[in-house]
Amino acid sequence: MSTKKLTMVEALNLALREELQRDKNVMIFGEDVGIDGGVFRVTKGLIQEFGKERVIDTPLAEACIIGSAFGLAVYGKRPVCEIQFSGFMYEGFHQIESHVARIRARTYGALQAPMVIRAPYSGGIKALEHHSESKEMYYVHTPGLVVIIPSGPKNARSLMKAAIRANDPVIFLEPKSVYRAFREEIDLDQDDVAEIGKAQIVRPGSQVTVVTYGAMLYQTKKAIQKGIEAHNWDPEVIDLQTLSPMDTQTIIESVKKTGRCVIVHEAHRTGGIAAEIIARVMESAFLSLQAPIERVTGWDTQVPYFARENVYIPDPQSIENAIQKVLNF
Repeated sequence: MSTKKLTMVEALNLALREELQRDKNVMIFGEDVGIDGGVFRVTKGLIQEFGKERVIDTPLAEACIIGSAFGLAVYGKRPVCEIQFSGFMYEGFHQIESHVARIRARTYGALQAPMVIRAPYSGGIKALEHHSESKEMYYVHTPGLVVIIPSGPKNARSLMKAAIRANDPVIFLEPKSVYRAFREEIDLDQDDVAEIGKAQIVRPGSQVTVVTYGAMLYQTKKAIQKGIEAHNWDPEVIDLQTLSPMDTQTIIESVKKTGRCVIVHEAHRTGGIAAEIIARVMESAFLSLQAPIERVTGWDTQVPYFARENVYIPDPQSIENAIQKVLNF
């Protein structure tokens, strides 16, 4: 078995390379994805290996990138288009909402759009305006789209491979604060393809269910490690991985077991995924709850500029406080 410890950037690059090798219909295009290898170097070296007809540098025109990918997908290609930061996906949102998400319903299943729109998203690297927001709920709220957010190198690779092979359009948001934050062991010989719509139980436990995803799993693990050492906690930690469709069953089964729930996400509080999870728990596991559900989220403000960014993003201390609050109720 051949294994290697990779960062998320390296794992995504590996997944893209493997899928380009596996399927001649896979294409990559976007701003600077070719010669420069992408703004975070996720596509580094791919144009040299697969040529400029499959790894294509485009003009700075998000609507054109997404619209072109849509047309290619409808006619049999499997395009993976990069938007340099998720804050610039809005320029192509009319293509996503009006066409990409609707084509299967519009044609009664005759046409589909097997395409991936991937973008670095969320905060944590002290970037400029329109570079740090977490607006995943725009896409979760849009029927017809799959929304995936990896939390580390290993599931970034397996989820990207699944996204490219899916016959639905996928919004693939990559938390850039963990792009190079840590490494994970990856089996290079295994064709590891995730199951879309399935959450991962990162840590089985009995006291409280902690639901999170993306970069917040990294922060949650820090809080939990401290709580285990200081308070002998036994939390169950769930990484959603796919926000739409969401794995409600895994969450409900966990809450029925633990009787308590904390949800952590970086996005704004109002209308965030935490509110939807709370509604589903109340519908299906209300009588199992032993404490009110807590949510640890970003604030209902624009993401602050870099000097105040850390005040906005949930940190291990705020997560620890929320978990302790439900355990003490």
